[in-house]
Amino acid sequence: MTVASPYSSLLAGIPVVRREAELLGGTTAYWTYGPADAETTLVAVHGFRGEHHGLEPVVAHLPEYRIVSPDLPGFGETPPLPDRRHDLDAYAEWLTAFVADVAPGAVILGHSFGSIVVSAAVAAGLQTPRVVLVNPIGAPALEGPRGILTRLAVFYYSAGAKLPAAIGEALLRNGLIVRAMSVSMAKTHDPHLRRFIHDQHDTYFSRFADRDVLHDAFVASVSHDVREFAPRIAQPTLLVAAQKDDITPIEAERTLVTLFPSAELVEIPEVGHLIHYETPEPAAAAIRRFLAPSGPGRR
Repeated sequence: MTVASPYSSLLAGIPVVRREAELLGGTTAYWTYGPADAETTLVAVHGFRGEHHGLEPVVAHLPEYRIVSPDLPGFGETPPLPDRRHDLDAYAEWLTAFVADVAPGAVILGHSFGSIVVSAAVAAGLQTPRVVLVNPIGAPALEGPRGILTRLAVFYYSAGAKLPAAIGEALLRNGLIVRAMSVSMAKTHDPHLRRFIHDQHDTYFSRFADRDVLHDAFVASVSHDVREFAPRIAQPTLLVAAQKDDITPIEAERTLVTLFPSAELVEIPEVGHLIHYETPEPAAAAIRRFLAPSGPGRR
């Protein structure tokens, strides 16, 4: 990382510890932020091609919570699950095992692809008192405002998986393509924030284990969305959505919230799919309000 984070001063005041957990035959790296004796614990699940650093701007605005942030299997510092296809079932099983081992009873938060993983796991029985979905994938990615770009992405990830190994890996880690992805998602006009976002993607967007894991995760991300799980999530759920999201339009998010038995939608204007980078403060404020204690037993 070469560009200073706009949120570094806030993060500096939050204790953080790196740990590992042995799950499903593999090792999961995770980071615990905030006070160990916090009344509320959140498990935060990052999105496709990301890792735990991506959610740190939101963490920075929630210093009173204990936040546990793992790297998904095959991304960041977590190696792939051994002898497993990294489809949605595998990720949901992994998340359920992770929460049971590291933070039983925690509130579960998912961003982007993480929103699909969280929804699938909770619908299948992961125990949690509340659910938070940031930039939830609330409609098929191929039908979004930039569906044609998603179709190009399908070709890109397919080619990366089928080409000779060295060429495929180079294509998938190509810096110019990563930058094009970053530019297409950023909505802010703040030049320093844009540089920070691009630097984050330059630094962390290619920290996947190998092309097979990346292709599996991509297929999972475009083959599912939160709608298929929403009716089976009984827990109170908060959707934090962007009014300029190119992946899931805000109209689809307004429909998505009606599919949950108990959910509310907070819309953030003038931002797209990068709420966690561009508008972490209003996102954190919505999460804090949603998690405000209202009775005994809240973790």
